[in-house]
Amino acid sequence: MLKYFTSLNDHNLPYPDTIHPIVVHFVIALVLFGFLCDVIGYFTGKTRLFEVGWWNMFFATIAIFIAVIFGQFEAGLALPYNAAKSVLSMHTLIGWSLSGIIAAITAWRYVMRIRNPHKISISYLGVGLLLTCVVGLQVYLGDELVWVYGLHTVPVVEAVKEGILR
Repeated sequence: MLKYFTSLNDHNLPYPDTIHPIVVHFVIALVLFGFLCDVIGYFTGKTRLFEVGWWNMFFATIAIFIAVIFGQFEAGLALPYNAAKSVLSMHTLIGWSLSGIIAAITAWRYVMRIRNPHKISISYLGVGLLLTCVVGLQVYLGDELVWVYGLHTVPVVEAVKEGILR
């Protein structure tokens, strides 16, 4: 059994496939849906949507730290070649930053919820829009790492191990 934890497969991982994208897509959905619920609640007066927005941000805050941990682990095993290193570095920096940003925004949202659960500020929605844009940039960089540079795909892992990609 120990050999399964110490040996790497053809994706250069100790488990069948990447876990980071699974958790990250959950975070993306939570953040975007939470923001959407807050926007709709603000403009329609349906304040019950604020509760949905709050719980989405709460669980996104927990999940992003799990995503960052798996992202760091899998990035360390990715064997990035020179062309992919700058994109991976930027993706890593933004990922760590987003974990703090989402936690701070969730804390702010919690304070608003405690003060008045039926009201949120327009400035919170503005920050939520900026967060949505940063999440979009992060999605773009993650897609680039997979679809352009092929990190953790079998052909790229083999090419790096054989010295074809440097």
